[in-house]
Amino acid sequence: MTTNSLPAHHAAEFTLPERYPTNRSGPLPWLFSRLWHYWPLTVMLLLGALSNGALATYVPVIIGDAYEAITQTPARLDILGQLVVTLLVSQIIRSGLQFARNFGAEWLGQLFERDVREELYVNLLGKSMTFHSLQSVGDTMARATNDVREINLMFNPGLNLVIGASFFLFGPIAAAYPIHPQLVLTPLLFTIAYALAIWRYLVQMAPLTREVRESFGALNSRLSEALDGIETVKGMSQEEGEVSLFARNVRRFRDAFVQQGYLEARFLPMLLMGLAQAAGLWHSLALYQQGQLLMGDVIAYFGLLQLFGFPVFTSLFAYSQVSLGVASATRILDLMNNETDLDQNVSGRQAKMTGEIEFRNVAFAYEDDDPAVEGISFKVPAGQTVAIVGQTGVGKTTLAKLVNRTYDVTSGAVLVDGVDVREWNLESLRLQISIIEQDIFLFSRSLADNIAFGVPNASRADIEQAAKLAQAHDFIMEFKNGYDTIVGDRGVTLSGGQRQRVALARAFLTNPAVLILDDSTSAIDSATEDLIQRAIYAAAKDRTTLIITHRLSQIRWADQIVVLRGGQVAAAGSHDDLMKTSPAYRRIFSE
Repeated sequence: MTTNSLPAHHAAEFTLPERYPTNRSGPLPWLFSRLWHYWPLTVMLLLGALSNGALATYVPVIIGDAYEAITQTPARLDILGQLVVTLLVSQIIRSGLQFARNFGAEWLGQLFERDVREELYVNLLGKSMTFHSLQSVGDTMARATNDVREINLMFNPGLNLVIGASFFLFGPIAAAYPIHPQLVLTPLLFTIAYALAIWRYLVQMAPLTREVRESFGALNSRLSEALDGIETVKGMSQEEGEVSLFARNVRRFRDAFVQQGYLEARFLPMLLMGLAQAAGLWHSLALYQQGQLLMGDVIAYFGLLQLFGFPVFTSLFAYSQVSLGVASATRILDLMNNETDLDQNVSGRQAKMTGEIEFRNVAFAYEDDDPAVEGISFKVPAGQTVAIVGQTGVGKTTLAKLVNRTYDVTSGAVLVDGVDVREWNLESLRLQISIIEQDIFLFSRSLADNIAFGVPNASRADIEQAAKLAQAHDFIMEFKNGYDTIVGDRGVTLSGGQRQRVALARAFLTNPAVLILDDSTSAIDSATEDLIQRAIYAAAKDRTTLIITHRLSQIRWADQIVVLRGGQVAAAGSHDDLMKTSPAYRRIFSE
């Protein structure tokens, strides 16, 4: 969709409050910009990991000294006792610091999951309908739940083990030098080879983890669509077909996961560790034979080489978890950085609306499609009722959604009270315009909460009055719990006519300056139609009303009728005049 000619004031349709600003230029800058706000926990994690590695390195050194104390003639039991006490105290301290490391990592993970989930939710609420119309709900839910969870797991156990293991690489190097300078060679070469192998492993792992996350999103997306359209699936007897499609998506997810497993099975550091331990033992024994080392030194040195087992074994899955977390962060950022052309225009017009509407040479196209409407020009004086009629697909609903800026015009302008809707503060504009569509959405809450959705602080008396105006009060009172009755998901426990009357009550309660009814009485039975018509007629008094309908009973009492054909205005006038002068209008009632 072409951007409008007015300057954008904000990147998002609604800029809602966030805990703190973040750097969304990439997954790593984004994560680090969050990490900075929790630096005390980060310091706790790093200090705990450093001390754990240092005190773990101390163990084989003490064991080597203990061997020498026992094998002396006579045995130095006094030295042995001191070593035991030293070992016991050091490991008690180590366990406390290790607890602090694990606690800090777990706390960080939980805080990150909370903050990322909140940031994503706020961002999604700020997106335009253009974004939500094109974005799969199932994939969005996969990113908002599973991908956010992966970021938590990236910290703990992922980064917790990666950081903790890294200090186990440098400990043997530092502790080997006092034993004999030459013994530094093997752990140093292993550390360099390990770092190169991990870098190669992560490069190979990145596309696999990305495919794992994307295939899961596709799997979730298809499942969500099937469940959302379960009535259609069953009505068309397509259960087997949906199971087959689901199985195909499952196989894609499985294959990606198996490929990740193949790469993990070929984990090179495992071989490097075996070679390092063999080479280090041979080297230390050679120095022992030359009389440059004691046997206790050999035992201590080989114990130091055994410490490499922790970074090698943990990195087998810890780096995979980190890679999955980065892939998930990338997917979440892709969603949040998918900006909209609409802006909320915080500094725009905020005033009580009289309701005058003018379409001035309006054209609109969805993305890169042909224009849905083009060259639309007509004016609705404040307080008048205008019926917009035409065959299916001529752009009636599109016009309605341009008034409250669900979409922005491609060219031309829509004016309310003589001011371009893009110059209005978006919240002020939408609070004074109420749209009731044919496809009514109700939340899985009480009927009272659904009616009061636009006015959360409304009193029960106001709610009931709005329901009476919409002819909904009587059927609501037939329920056992009345206005406290919980409706099912999307209002599935109500009939189509009941849902539409609840939506009418919701609109009446907001008392809008502009009321738009988009074929909103299509599901009302003939027995109720007359009552609903009276309610709509009463609601239309003293407010601008746009009615999109095929019902002659509603069209007749409109002050003005606009006929659309092929996305353009074919005729305008009263019902009697159009029946005489407009073939397109007469054709609507002859079909």
